[in-house]
Amino acid sequence: MRLYLLALNPTDSVTEGFLPAAARLGLDVTVLTDRPEAHRLVYPGTEILECDVRDFRAVISRISTHHRADAVFTNSDHLQTQAALAAAYFGLPGKDWRATLRTKDKAEMRRHLAASDVDVVRSVEITEPVAPDVPYPCVLKPREGVASEDVVLVDGPEDLVIRAKEILDRRPGTVLVVEEYLPGELHTLETLGDGRIRHVLGGFHTELSPPPYFIEERLTFVPAHPESVQAQVLAQLDALGVGFGACHTEFVVHAGRARIIEVNYRAIGDQCDLLLARLLDVPLFEHILRTHLGEPLPADLDVRRDGAARLEYPCADRAGTLTEAPAATELTVEGVHLTYRPLRQPGERHPLYRTNRDYLGVLRATGTDQPTVDRVTADFLAAQRWEIRP
Repeated sequence: MRLYLLALNPTDSVTEGFLPAAARLGLDVTVLTDRPEAHRLVYPGTEILECDVRDFRAVISRISTHHRADAVFTNSDHLQTQAALAAAYFGLPGKDWRATLRTKDKAEMRRHLAASDVDVVRSVEITEPVAPDVPYPCVLKPREGVASEDVVLVDGPEDLVIRAKEILDRRPGTVLVVEEYLPGELHTLETLGDGRIRHVLGGFHTELSPPPYFIEERLTFVPAHPESVQAQVLAQLDALGVGFGACHTEFVVHAGRARIIEVNYRAIGDQCDLLLARLLDVPLFEHILRTHLGEPLPADLDVRRDGAARLEYPCADRAGTLTEAPAATELTVEGVHLTYRPLRQPGERHPLYRTNRDYLGVLRATGTDQPTVDRVTADFLAAQRWEIRP
């Protein structure tokens, strides 16, 4: 059976998750990408074909002139609609392209939730640095952005115009969304469905950098959100038509009310998916791929329920050259399994992005007792050193 995997840049999710899972399932994999050389450097043994993967017509053409497809899949935020359309064209299981479009386009998501009488958030699209009539503070962000890039909290009309001009100067032609700020603690809900049943895998409590930016600095695993909160989030996902494959949903809770911030219709990234697979002790990546092969999910995933986990992302706080940093490490301390992976190497020079591109590394910690996980994590990080020089 042949799996076509659509990708932009190489990611840990694909390299360490989906490709090994495909091999365990005995699948022949063809990677379609607009950056073939980058992928060949990471996994030279995999068939990689160049393709304009942002164009669904190019994807369909490339597949139809190659081997017959049994599944078309992507874990990229940017390529969900293209993969969904290609899968539908070849009569293969996949996500509804309308749902992938609604979740990718943040303005359309707001419109659809409002039209469905599920949630109403004041939201306006702009293409030039103007200050529309919105309540302040508000959030400014790209309509189809990812990773909190160019997402900023603004306090008033003058600040909004300045911030919008900065973004549009860097990214000409970008459509921006201005929406009311939703207060509350930030959480995630991780789900996996096959179009028939949907499993809730748990979620995370996310701690962010100080405003006005929204960099995710720390995530703590939440085995189960309160039933009423979960029901509210699932109702909003139902309204959007989300229910096939993996989905990573970010939402805030304020005064008992759960409101979606954004829906990433794919598995959670930044190595959280790798942590989930270990923590829950399930073949997570295989389950996701099986849904795209048309196989039903089991009624019970038999996930491990006694896990505790935390992820930490040491961040650059200034532009410059990384001159000192810890190497990759894997060890167990007091029953807590720690995996540290650097995301930058000494000698690399970067500006300050104020997004997750400022991450210097990622620490995954899993155990069975949250206080112990938290303490061991803090001790490990305190013993490390990162130095950035101008």
